[in-house]
Amino acid sequence: MTILAQTVQLAFKIAIVWTGGFLLAVAVNALLPDKLGITLYGRESALLVPFNRIGFWTCFLAAVTVTALVVLRGMLADIGWRSFQ
Repeated sequence: MTILAQTVQLAFKIAIVWTGGFLLAVAVNALLPDKLGITLYGRESALLVPFNRIGFWTCFLAAVTVTALVVLRGMLADIGWRSFQ
């Protein structure tokens, strides 16, 4: 398989991960009420972090992590390190 074919294949995988992550985040946002979450208590006040926000940012960070790993793999392939193929 050529480098171009691998790049196109990885681009489709990244697109699928991003799409799946955001669909999951939208589903979590639609299913969970806004008042359900984790309350963080401080000395003077409390902060409610809703579960739907946690789900969104978890999916977002997972997609960013996968993208970064694929880009790093592509960079390493460009400089000639091929032990991971």
